[in-house]
Amino acid sequence: MKALVWHGTKDIRCEEVPDPQIEQPRDAIVRVTSCAICGSDLHLYDGYNPAMKSGDIMGHEFMGEVMEVGAGNKRLKTGDRVVVPFTIACGECEQCRRGYFSVCERSNRKRDLAEKAFGHSTAGLFGYSHLTGGYPGGQAEYVRVPYADVTPVKVPDTLTDEQALFLGDIFPTGWQAAIQCDIQPTDTVAIWGCGPVGQMTIRSAILLGAKRVIAIDNVPERLEMARAGGADTIDFAEEDVVDRLNEMTDRKGPEKCIDAVGMEAHATSSLDAFYDRVKQAMMLESDRVHVLREMIYVCRPAGVLSVPGVYSGLSDKIPLGALMNKGLTVRTGQTHVNRWTDDLLRRIEEGQIDPSFVITHTTSLDEGPAMYKTFRDKEDGCVKVVLKPQARP
Repeated sequence: MKALVWHGTKDIRCEEVPDPQIEQPRDAIVRVTSCAICGSDLHLYDGYNPAMKSGDIMGHEFMGEVMEVGAGNKRLKTGDRVVVPFTIACGECEQCRRGYFSVCERSNRKRDLAEKAFGHSTAGLFGYSHLTGGYPGGQAEYVRVPYADVTPVKVPDTLTDEQALFLGDIFPTGWQAAIQCDIQPTDTVAIWGCGPVGQMTIRSAILLGAKRVIAIDNVPERLEMARAGGADTIDFAEEDVVDRLNEMTDRKGPEKCIDAVGMEAHATSSLDAFYDRVKQAMMLESDRVHVLREMIYVCRPAGVLSVPGVYSGLSDKIPLGALMNKGLTVRTGQTHVNRWTDDLLRRIEEGQIDPSFVITHTTSLDEGPAMYKTFRDKEDGCVKVVLKPQARP
């Protein structure tokens, strides 16, 4: 089969690889009909995750048709149409029973490596390095899905792939980011980053009843999409974010702040952003945390910081004094996808939201390596890329 394969920094290739096979009784083999390039994939593309190996199959946002099921899988059958969440959950451990699927205690098959990095293992993830199990990803024609009697979400034929695909990652990620804020009707919610996750976070905050949503980015197409979703916007290349947010909130600051950027934050001229880049280049720091520092500084006292943006390792110059003295609450984490999918699927079916709005580019798997660059460099108005593995060039 064909798949997008990682061979090093900025080196993604479309190659022939062995077809996946059933390995465990609860497995399923899914024929991928649609998959997407996620902003988190760019961290691997840019070489910021130290646990990738040449030959790893990329991708964690995918859906398709069940082609085969293991003998112990009584939930799925051949022909079922499913979205596969990027978090692999056993459904039986203590964390899964509590709904904390992204920290499943069983699904990371390389838990020793994760424990060395994080202190404790988190869940296995598709296509996201050996820290999370080294599972082959979904930017491929076929995928083996472990614990397939728990993880996949069945999709009705009334929805297109484009409407359903993002149930596997960016829609529940944006939703959880907003849920973590405990949004009240009087709240102003500031969201850093208007990429795909940021766009879903904007819509989620509005669906959850925020008084006002302010979105921050510097890419015109993304800012326009944010405004179309109901947000006011700040272009950080043109305005000082802290000053503008204070002006827009009567000098109080936003009650809720969301980091939908993560470890590759950009800033035009700030000293701290320059500092991060220098330390990154010297391998003395792994993440650029400009957004996190800015959120801590501008958030209203007793407010909430929600961090769906991915961070990989060590950072410094975090203003812990401001964080503590302002009484801010911080909530983070990979997404507990299966906690939210029933509700979000219902909202799509009822027409409350159509997640396909975020798609700007659709192409074949063969064009995937070129689209990684287009997406990373924000060229051609690119906000979200969907790949069709079964299409032929």
